[in-house]
Amino acid sequence: MLSVSQAENQVADLVARARKAGADAADALYIGGASTQVQMRLGALEDVERSEGEEIGLRVFVGQRSASASTSDLSPQAFDLLVERVVAMAREAPEDPYAALAPEERLTLGDLPVIDIDDGAEVDPAALRARALECEDAARSVAGVTNSEGAGASASRTAIALGTSTGFARGYAGTGHGVSASVLAGNGSGMQRDYAYHSARHLSDLDGAAAIGRQAGERAIAKLDPIRPASGPMPVVFDPRAGSSLLGHLIGAITGAAIARKTSFLLDSLGHEVFGADITIIDDPHRIRGLRSRTFDGEGLATHKTTIIDKGVLTGWLMATAAARQLGLEPTGHASRGIGGAPGAGSSNLHMLPGSATPVELMADIKKGIYVTELIGMGVNGVTGDYSRGAAGFLIENGELTRPVAELTVAGNLKDMYRALVPANDLEFRYSSNVPTLRVDGMTVAGG
Repeated sequence: MLSVSQAENQVADLVARARKAGADAADALYIGGASTQVQMRLGALEDVERSEGEEIGLRVFVGQRSASASTSDLSPQAFDLLVERVVAMAREAPEDPYAALAPEERLTLGDLPVIDIDDGAEVDPAALRARALECEDAARSVAGVTNSEGAGASASRTAIALGTSTGFARGYAGTGHGVSASVLAGNGSGMQRDYAYHSARHLSDLDGAAAIGRQAGERAIAKLDPIRPASGPMPVVFDPRAGSSLLGHLIGAITGAAIARKTSFLLDSLGHEVFGADITIIDDPHRIRGLRSRTFDGEGLATHKTTIIDKGVLTGWLMATAAARQLGLEPTGHASRGIGGAPGAGSSNLHMLPGSATPVELMADIKKGIYVTELIGMGVNGVTGDYSRGAAGFLIENGELTRPVAELTVAGNLKDMYRALVPANDLEFRYSSNVPTLRVDGMTVAGG
């Protein structure tokens, strides 16, 4: 894997070669990484996986035509072949009046923001093994846990660099550490499975392996002997682990591409109340040690903290350059991309501000409802907002969690769900998308 400075030189070199070969404009993206993962099961070493790889992608423009391709061979000879192939492809591609590099005057200039996502830690396979074993031992020690699907510990480092023919060539690197466990409780057809995990940029921020293991075991035990609740309309409360997916549906509906294609259930909602007035949702790419923090976006534009929902009101779309041009607007610094193809748009570190009530207070007046800890399937229509997903969790009776429930469906429409949503005060920053406990009244539950 290249250093950041080496990667910056490589993308600049590849772009220069493309211009020399006849491209009117070009950009190149380098992604290199190395990771080690150790998996333990039933106290024995099950797998050690070490992977290293690097790849560079090139996108070129010839007039209003563009094409892209990639290679993992970073030799000068491979670069020449890549350039020759992509320029030839672009000359035969259909014209696209919206495809272009990001505006030169909007590129990230000056010092990059400090995001502290690289702890410089060296990978120690023995330490990973000990961490995974400690995690699984803690999970298996929970009374009632009868089997294990294993526990794992991982460490990785990734370097990214982007270069454009408008003079941008910058990069950054980040580390990642993780620990997880998945175990089963009960016996025979009554067995239940659950898991727990934690990820962090810095090893010092990673939760203790034993705590993660105990959490996995306790979650599996709590799911034993589930019932199917009676069907009907009732309040649904989403555990933060499950509730964060509601933000994912929001982001999918407000990307510039969805708006340009007119395939969003929020198409006519810009500047209008989408949530209640007590809801604010923020995207923050500069969160220190954030799992999705980044110093520039996928087109080289400066990233910035964005209040996507401000006191219930939708403030704008998330746009890469192509969608912005199609809509007659400006790109927003939310471009995201892989090695191949054109950039899309998406969020970074996303969170919803907490409310004032505790989770207990949020549920106190619910005579009968469902507390969802797990969502299954992808039954969401991005055009209409219709929402129907399999779920599992616990029955709420007279304000308290009682029996576990499974094999049920929760349904509604995201427009109605967003307007009815009420957050608790228990926001924690554990994932790339974070919400507190969420209550949504008026949903339809289909059970027994």
